[in-house]
Amino acid sequence: MILVVSFVGMLILVGCLSRTAETMVLLDEKVSEVKISKSNGFGGMNEDIMQSYTDAESIKTFKNAITTAQKQIGHVDVSDPEYDVMVEYTSAEEGQLPTHGIHLWLGKKNEKSMFMYIDDDEVYLTSVKNTQKLRLLIQ
Repeated sequence: MILVVSFVGMLILVGCLSRTAETMVLLDEKVSEVKISKSNGFGGMNEDIMQSYTDAESIKTFKNAITTAQKQIGHVDVSDPEYDVMVEYTSAEEGQLPTHGIHLWLGKKNEKSMFMYIDDDEVYLTSVKNTQKLRLLIQ
């Protein structure tokens, strides 16, 4: 009996230790366009678009950077966002899907970038590699 309880306890401990970090999510729909604008600050989207991406490679770069960005634990002090990212979807049905609004702080060379959902206060960090790819797109 002690052996069984010990084994179950170890499984629970290993399960807790191996929890992966929470990442950002997008809808399970086809992304049709990603738009970028200079941000006017928290909580809203600047609809004065400076760049728009509809090609598959650029969309893939944004999707990967967003969906692999890892949530940071605890409170993170941040300045006003640099950019607003608007992810638009193509619906298989006739209905209009909402635009995903995300704030972006684009990291410098060899730095991570930060994302935050528009109406949230949780910060998600990208990898340095994804920052490099984003920097090539956003100019």
